[in-house]
Amino acid sequence: MLAAANDPASSLTEKEVRRNFFDHIILTIKGMAMGAADVVPGVSGGTIAFITEIYEELVYSIKSINLHAFRQLLRAGIPSFWRTINGSFLASVVLGILISVFSLARLLEHLLHNQPILVWSFFFGLIIASALYIAGKIKRWSIIKAVALLAGVGGAYAITVLTPAQTPEAIWFIFLSGALAICAMILPGISGAFILLLLGKYRFVIEAVGNLEVTILAVLAAGALVGIISFSNLLSWFLKKYHDLTIAVLSGFMIGSLNKVWPWKQTTQTFTDRHGTVQPLVQENVLPSEFADYTSKDPLLIQALLLMVIGFALIFIVEGLTRSKTPK
Repeated sequence: MLAAANDPASSLTEKEVRRNFFDHIILTIKGMAMGAADVVPGVSGGTIAFITEIYEELVYSIKSINLHAFRQLLRAGIPSFWRTINGSFLASVVLGILISVFSLARLLEHLLHNQPILVWSFFFGLIIASALYIAGKIKRWSIIKAVALLAGVGGAYAITVLTPAQTPEAIWFIFLSGALAICAMILPGISGAFILLLLGKYRFVIEAVGNLEVTILAVLAAGALVGIISFSNLLSWFLKKYHDLTIAVLSGFMIGSLNKVWPWKQTTQTFTDRHGTVQPLVQENVLPSEFADYTSKDPLLIQALLLMVIGFALIFIVEGLTRSKTPK
């Protein structure tokens, strides 16, 4: 059971009771989709959680990891603690995330390096459809909800135009980076990977994952654990008290993040990383016709537009499949 009996999420417990082995396989696959999204700067795992109908259960389940849960552990043992934190649900999702992070980190790094336009095109279509889908969750719009949406757009856009920093590699900063990035990972539209990019730690973390640098990963994970438990309490409070306003802001975050995932960019400033490789630091969006490699018959443009359409359609295909599986 979820920790707070009076929580609006307490009804989610009934889902957990009815879940069988196949249901947990599906949850793991959803977690893998979240993990794949979180590896890409500009795409949020929270977006995928929203699309796959596990977002609020995820937030409330994380929130339930608190002192009450640990008292249950001491008083009634592991089974009671596991039920209190909705453990089977969390374990399935986290397993999927970890599978993706450790298996896809190098693949996505390779694709972003070699086919950035195609990768960003797919995610651009994905996020447009996601924003429309999430905004559609609000049944009755009002002026204040529209303002909340615009505030989300402005906030996310402002984050995307910040210049990535070159920052220390000290343990305390890695811990802080983990805490901040994980908060963004559960916000649709704001990518934890992009926060790491802003903090100058994206490639550093990707390399640590690829090389299995245990100390760095352990410190990052500790920061992430502290950050996600703290932030989930705040977010669950907003969802409980101001549900539609919160959803409006989250939709705005996704729209504002489109500035980051626009496929056609020109690098205006570079930096040299710790391995001596020149990396882009500041990029500006351009039209396809202004892109350096553009020609009127460029097949890449057709492929990019096709991937945008596929990304857009995929959201509604997944949503339709999810709806058909949801118990009446």
